[in-house]
Amino acid sequence: MPSNHMPYRGNPDAVRALVRPDQVHRDVYLSEELFALEQEHFFANTWNFVGHDSQLPKAGDYITVDIAGRPLIVVRQGDKSVRAMMNRCAHKGSRLVSQACGNTGNFFRCPYHAWAYKTDGSLLAIPLKKGYEGTQLNECDASKGLTQVRHVRLYRGFIFVKLNDAGPDFEEYFGESLSSIDNMADRSPEGELEIAGGCLRFMHQCNWKMFVENLNDTMHPMVAHESSAGTAKSMWAAKPADEPKPMAIEQFVPFMSDYKFFEDMGVRVYENGHSFSGVNYSIHSKYSAIPEYDEAMRAAYGEERTAQILGLARHNTVYYPNLTIKGAIQSIRVVKPIAVDKTLVESWTFRLKGAPPQLLERTCMYNRLINSPFSVVGHDDLHAYRGMQAGLRASGNEWVSLHRNFDAAEIGQKEVTSTGTSEISMRNQFRAWLKFMTLTM
Repeated sequence: MPSNHMPYRGNPDAVRALVRPDQVHRDVYLSEELFALEQEHFFANTWNFVGHDSQLPKAGDYITVDIAGRPLIVVRQGDKSVRAMMNRCAHKGSRLVSQACGNTGNFFRCPYHAWAYKTDGSLLAIPLKKGYEGTQLNECDASKGLTQVRHVRLYRGFIFVKLNDAGPDFEEYFGESLSSIDNMADRSPEGELEIAGGCLRFMHQCNWKMFVENLNDTMHPMVAHESSAGTAKSMWAAKPADEPKPMAIEQFVPFMSDYKFFEDMGVRVYENGHSFSGVNYSIHSKYSAIPEYDEAMRAAYGEERTAQILGLARHNTVYYPNLTIKGAIQSIRVVKPIAVDKTLVESWTFRLKGAPPQLLERTCMYNRLINSPFSVVGHDDLHAYRGMQAGLRASGNEWVSLHRNFDAAEIGQKEVTSTGTSEISMRNQFRAWLKFMTLTM
C-alpha cells in the first residue's frame, strides 16, 4: 500500500501502484519525493510549452523559463530559428541571464567572470585565456559552451521543448490535439497570433495537477461558482431577453449553466494526457458577433472555411502537462510547478493579426474577469484547490475517486469522445503521468 513515507526513488513499481484505472493515491498530490521525481523524470520526458514566437521578434531576443526545475534561455538566432539552452555558464555554473526577457545582441556575457558565448551557445571568449594553456580545458565540457536543448519545436508560433531524449517526438506526442492550436491561429485573418496585453501571474497553494485536472472538470462550475457567476446571472435575470448583454455579463453567466449544458458539451481525450471540453459547443459559443471581424475572416478564408473556423468554440484544451489554451477567446494559461503544494499560473492574451481591436478587448476582459489574481471566479477554484490540498491529509481514505463514466474500453485508445461531465480527462492525464514518470526510472 503506498504511503507518504514509502521510498519512490529507484522504485518504479511503487510509483505504478499509485495509479489505478479509476482511482489515484493521494501521494501524487502530497509527496515531496514524488514532486522531486516529477522534475527529474516526468517533466523532462514530456514536451513543455516555453513561449511564443512573437516574444522573440529580432535576432538576440531571449526569454528565460524554468522547465523540470532547470533554468533555460530561449533565444532568436540570426537565421530566424529559435534555440533553447541551459541558463548556466559553462565555467562555474553562474546563471547567465537573470532577466525574464531582453535582447543580448550578438553574444551572452557571464556576469561573474565574463566568459562570453555566441547566441547559439558556442564559447566565444575567455578573459586571460592564456591562463588555461597546458591545462585540460579543451577536453572538458566547459570548452563546449552552453548545454543545448536538443528537442525544440516551433508550431504555429508556439515554442515547445523536451529535455530528455526519451519519449515520443513532437508529432507523435501531440497528434490530433494540435487542431486546437490550429484553430486558434486560424481565427486570425492573417493566420498568425501575437502576445499582447501583458501577463497575469497567480500563485496557487496547491499541487499543479489539481489545477490541470480542473480545466476539463465540468461538474464543479454550477457549484463552486454559484456565488460569483450566479450573482451575475441573477442580476441580469430581469432584463428583456433581447437586451444586449454587457461583455462582462456575457462572459460570466455561462459558468452558471446547468448540468445538462455541460453534459451535452462533450469532452475528447487524446493519448499522452491531452484533452479538450466543448466538442459540440462551449461557454464561448454565444458571444456577440463583431461584423467587422466576420467580414475580415470571410475576405481571408471565404464563407465556408470561415464558418468552419468560427464554428469551433472549444472550452479548455489541455496540452499536457503545462499548457492550456482557449482558442475561442485567444487566451492561454501556463502551469509552473514551484513546490508540491505551490503552483504559479501565468495567463497570457493574444492579438489576432488582422482582426479589429474589439477582439483583443474581449480577450483582455475575459482574462481579468476569470484568470486574474483579482478575479472572482478564479478565487472560487483556488478555494477548492486549497481545500483539497488540506483535506487529502485526512486519515481513513487514501484514494481519490475518478470513477465517473469509467469504461475499461477507454484504456489504450488514441482518442475517445465522452459525455462532458465524465472524469475521463483526469484518468487520461494520470495514465500519461505514469507513462512518462516511469519511462526513465
